[in-house]
Amino acid sequence: MRRVSQLILRCFGWEIVGQLPNLNKYIIIVGPHTSNWDFVIGILVRSALAADIRFLGKHQLFNFPFGWFFRAIGGVPVYRNKDNALVEQVVTMFNSRERFVIGLAPEGTRRNITRWRSGFYHIAHHAKIDIVMVGIDFSAKEIILNAPMTPCGDIDQDFPIILDYFRTVTGRFAKEIPAHQPVTKIER
Repeated sequence: MRRVSQLILRCFGWEIVGQLPNLNKYIIIVGPHTSNWDFVIGILVRSALAADIRFLGKHQLFNFPFGWFFRAIGGVPVYRNKDNALVEQVVTMFNSRERFVIGLAPEGTRRNITRWRSGFYHIAHHAKIDIVMVGIDFSAKEIILNAPMTPCGDIDQDFPIILDYFRTVTGRFAKEIPAHQPVTKIER
């Protein structure tokens, strides 16, 4: 599948810029999330790099008839309600494994939003892992793998850096990256 995925990306003019870190554990955040094509490209890139990366997806994706498929390709269903302790659950996943990489879209939706979810940041900080920012730039047809970022623990210091990075990436459809709003509690 690696060579097939590389060929498909090349045929459609996509190029992978950068490389994944040689770390046992980290969290990948992908953006901007503007199209269902983001997922397809992400799966092709993961296969082209022969990387063992799991992904979080809304639980509806894991229902019949395609639930088996999303689980088989590394999906972990997420129930997006306020009482599910998702951050703690994912931190436990990281702490209980020797090697674990998970990717997600921190926007949580393709729609325009006023604020990005910060759960990925809290997962990285509490699990003591790095964050790898990956931009899917449709204007340049590049998947940009950024160097790992170690969160300092001050979300108000780190989050603007993360948002500024994604402002340099053009999604398939126009979408504004919101300004950072200080956070006083863990958001799930």
